[in-house]
Amino acid sequence: MANVEHSGRRPGDAFEAVGGRLGAARLGLWLIAAVLAIRQLTAVLGTPKGDRLTDLETWVGPHGVLHVKGSLYDSTRFTGTPWSGLVLKPLTRTAEQALGWGWTFGTLLLVVALGLVAARALPQPVSRRTSLLAAPVAISLLMLSLPVRNTLWLGQTSIIPVLLVLLGCFVVRGRYAGGLLIGVAAAFQPPVLLFAPLLWFTARRRAAVTAGATFAACTLLAWAALPHDSYTYWVHHMAGTGLGAPADDLANQSLHGALLRLGLTGPLEIGLFLALGTAVAVLGVRRAVRYARDGQLLLAVAVTGCAAVAVSPTTWQHQLLWVLLAVVGRVGTRASDRYVWPVAVVLLMTLPAKMLLPNMAAVHPLRDNVVLLAALLAATVVPFLPRTSPSYRSPVPTEYADPVPSRFRHVPLLPFLRRVLTRPNLLLELLLIRVTYAAYAKVRLAATGGSNSAGRERAEGHAHQILDIERFLHIDIELWANHAVVKVGWLRDFFDFYYESFHFVVPLAVLAVLYWRRPADYRWARSTLGFATLLALVGFWLYPLAPPRLLPGLGIIDTVHGVQDFSKPDYGTLTALTNQYAAMPSLHFGWSLWCGVVVAVIAPREWMKALGLLHPLFTVSAIVATGNHWVLDAVGGAVVVAAGFGLAHLLQGPRAGAGSPSRKAADGAREPVRESAPST
Repeated sequence: MANVEHSGRRPGDAFEAVGGRLGAARLGLWLIAAVLAIRQLTAVLGTPKGDRLTDLETWVGPHGVLHVKGSLYDSTRFTGTPWSGLVLKPLTRTAEQALGWGWTFGTLLLVVALGLVAARALPQPVSRRTSLLAAPVAISLLMLSLPVRNTLWLGQTSIIPVLLVLLGCFVVRGRYAGGLLIGVAAAFQPPVLLFAPLLWFTARRRAAVTAGATFAACTLLAWAALPHDSYTYWVHHMAGTGLGAPADDLANQSLHGALLRLGLTGPLEIGLFLALGTAVAVLGVRRAVRYARDGQLLLAVAVTGCAAVAVSPTTWQHQLLWVLLAVVGRVGTRASDRYVWPVAVVLLMTLPAKMLLPNMAAVHPLRDNVVLLAALLAATVVPFLPRTSPSYRSPVPTEYADPVPSRFRHVPLLPFLRRVLTRPNLLLELLLIRVTYAAYAKVRLAATGGSNSAGRERAEGHAHQILDIERFLHIDIELWANHAVVKVGWLRDFFDFYYESFHFVVPLAVLAVLYWRRPADYRWARSTLGFATLLALVGFWLYPLAPPRLLPGLGIIDTVHGVQDFSKPDYGTLTALTNQYAAMPSLHFGWSLWCGVVVAVIAPREWMKALGLLHPLFTVSAIVATGNHWVLDAVGGAVVVAAGFGLAHLLQGPRAGAGSPSRKAADGAREPVRESAPST
């Protein structure tokens, strides 16, 4: 207070400033949520009519299932319960009129309502910042999630049961109303009936009985109105396992689908599914009851929903929102570990599985069932912290390096991005590296300049520009170097091997050593590499360039890829692996230069520094001699690497000094040092 009075500022000024920043952040998040909603709306409505809302069209279109006299299940197009058909049949004409704007806009409103209810249901106590920002963040995550995007695209009703359950648990009052809503939700999706035991064991027994009775009443009413369809659904198809796409389809993320994909069939598969399903249901409900009694009812609902995902005979992608709700659980005693579970869940629910795991046969069983595994982990294994744990609200703080003075007034530009000394979570690092590389590969593959023929013409035109510049500068040595190396067999084999093998191995090795021995330097080096790669992607996109080996008439011998057939108009433009015209700047040389600089800066011995600098020398020789890059490509690689180091310095300030006491305690430590974070 004395400092405030001495400065001439009122005590409330600081609070007003914080409130102003919080209000601006809230407004920005709501704008993001609105932009995402508009984007989803336009993406659906901008698609030709026959390609959007396809599931809804098969139900209520001119020749939809609900128009056909006879059984709903004469075809495999209708996969809902008989109750769903009974409810939808009278609404067929209205639904037809609502196809398009009405249906899609209504679905968006349901998503907004779901986000608002979920934000309201966060376990107490929550900070004012969290309460104000939770709703737009929840809505944005829902808009980005694959289940919501599929629901909007297909015209599904899968959001309704989730919303009914949340309304029944958190919004409606009374002893029976909540159970009534959950019972209706179970009539649409029978696995939702698993919430009845949760209500029973959390002292809401009347609501549990009401839920079961409502489900039974809806089912019996549908049976009386549609006896043949009810028999087909509940008996012949075993609760819908024979409806829709084949049960072993990758989209079926349930235990039943996973067992079928593993090759199990017949009574053995059914028996194993029932045994595993029962175990998951019992364990999941027990855990959910424990979290509900702990005051984390939203987490309890998410755990129960994840168990329902696993035990359902069929769980299609648009029915997987329960997994996203599990993001509210807190895992880990360190502050740096808190991000692992929510980041993993968000990435899992917003990105295709192919971006999360590499395309290797050994990991296909894991990749094909990754959402199911997440649901199983949330329901049975993940050690979510109880609110009584000391680490729930006060995790072990992150250790930061002492700020290093900069020569420039405005550096660091983002002072809140302080240098962290402790080792980051390995699982989170591996996940982010994998996703970042997958995004890098996608962008690089897409940066072809349009069609194959147009991309090739543009890339070859840029290659002639580069060749002309090199000739003007008298550095056009590619043809000479290529032919000289081809004449020496062992040298050609060496450069081919070096080009193909060391591009990924050396950077990963450097990162691994830094992660284990020098965690503070690992974060600094990783940031610089990320900035350099991002800038390189911009170059690939703006300036597609044919490498020397793909320029007709130059006479370059491709020593790595073999003889070229330039008569094929699409050759070299796009392969199954990468964009062959992503040559400027050269990340082969850029990454190798990054390795050399990092080793030269950090290595404690002179011979280590010299050995590190040999790598970019060998790399630039290999990329030129094999005909894969121009000399100016290497110059471009050096430019983006320099810019990467510059951006890291600009945003976070100078690298933490080696003489800092906290730095010495952190570097080389096997375990993170547990110290208090500096006061702010």
